[in-house]
Amino acid sequence: MAAQLVAALVLLLQLAGASGHDGGFIRQVTDGGSRAWPGLLPEAQFAAFVRRHGRRYSGPEEYARRLRVFAANLARAAAHQALDPSARHGVTPFSDLTREEFESRLGLTDVRAGGERLVRGSMPAAAPATEEEVARLPASFDWRNMGAVTGVKTQGACGSCWAFSTTGAVEGANFLATGKLLNLSEQQLVDCDHTCSAVARNECNNGCAGGLMTNAYAYLMESGGLMEQRAYPYTGAAGAYRFDPDRAAVRVANFTAVPAGDERQTRAALVRRGPLAVGLNAAFMQTYAGGVSCPLVCPLAWVNHGALLVGYGARGFAALRLGYRPYWVIKNSWGEQWGERGYYRLCRGGNVCGVDSMVSAVAVAPPPP
Repeated sequence: MAAQLVAALVLLLQLAGASGHDGGFIRQVTDGGSRAWPGLLPEAQFAAFVRRHGRRYSGPEEYARRLRVFAANLARAAAHQALDPSARHGVTPFSDLTREEFESRLGLTDVRAGGERLVRGSMPAAAPATEEEVARLPASFDWRNMGAVTGVKTQGACGSCWAFSTTGAVEGANFLATGKLLNLSEQQLVDCDHTCSAVARNECNNGCAGGLMTNAYAYLMESGGLMEQRAYPYTGAAGAYRFDPDRAAVRVANFTAVPAGDERQTRAALVRRGPLAVGLNAAFMQTYAGGVSCPLVCPLAWVNHGALLVGYGARGFAALRLGYRPYWVIKNSWGEQWGERGYYRLCRGGNVCGVDSMVSAVAVAPPPP
């Protein structure tokens, strides 16, 4: 067991050292689901994967190459399992992608080099909760149980997870303000939002090529709001500008940053402000199939994916972390077949995978009389 852990640690340290930077933006592509077929040879597992996901390759050579990649990813999932035994790791829609191909679909300015600057430098900090407020927080909390979260969406072959993280936060804030849950348009952000960071003018939202949630908030405040999904439906590809301010369903009033690395303040902001936009390291998400993820190694510096924090739990089983550990509940944008019906449970406390490093909340303007 010790040798297996050492080998897995070496693999993950290599992963942490690989460059995931390509412009400082979140880039993510996925569809389909997660399933392992234990006991089958890689060839049989790959054939089942191809059938399940409807893969079409250019010919026998491409098929053979993808089979080799798939087999390598089975070994990688086993290494992840050794480092993250409380979760389940195996075959996912990413299983025929190389690590480089997967990482090319990710990318956000890393926390040490600029993450805190991007959040704190371009948006005001939220007023911290008092010790008394933190002490009164419930042991477990989930905005899904209160009707504040829309169904899991699928971004498809477009690096638009930043847009889904943004709309999720705005959808929740609007529910808190009005009691109505609206399904808002990611496509409007993909097509129309080219806002640049207030502190780094070369870091601009760029449709399917990536973006930042903080930029998107600023765009929404300036543009006049966000249309509903039914009025501006998602296509998964960048298109022409079609925003109509007269049809904006929700208008953003302001947005704030939650203190980086402060799990207690993140919990308080979640309960007080609604679902929160977060950035995190997605390395273990490539092979994640379920359970509470408590990786032993998940570098905080490589925050490369945007998602939505919707809740937290008090007791998630984690074998190598002294029995039970609290966890976050995170809504992803890869469809219901990935993870736990589209959700990711990640250990809470200690800023695991950088999840507490880049957290933001949004408030909406009251509807016109």
